[in-house]
Amino acid sequence: MRGRGLIIVAFAAALGSAAQAFDRGQYDNVPADIRTWFKGVVSPSGAPCCDIADGHRTSYDRREGAYWVPIDGLWWQVPERAVIRNQGNPVGEAVVWYVNLRGSIVINCFVPADAV
Repeated sequence: MRGRGLIIVAFAAALGSAAQAFDRGQYDNVPADIRTWFKGVVSPSGAPCCDIADGHRTSYDRREGAYWVPIDGLWWQVPERAVIRNQGNPVGEAVVWYVNLRGSIVINCFVPADAV
């Protein structure tokens, strides 16, 4: 039971960190439709993926049916709960939303390049 409690605390911290994200103007040249898409993507569970400042365009790999993405020089497996397949992808590149919790990456959302 203790392990489950730690997972819940880590997930809550990730959501709390994600909620504090904001756009500092670094994406001023992004077209309005792309900005709207980034801000509107929600996880399969219905939670917002965050904001455009937290969506990172990324390369990815498929290994035994799972998606893997490089983050900070290491490859991380995308949890199935984070894969979004039904909200399209207007940028044409994969996008991953994640939080770094003291060296442990928590992937909240992932949209493959070919999502429809």
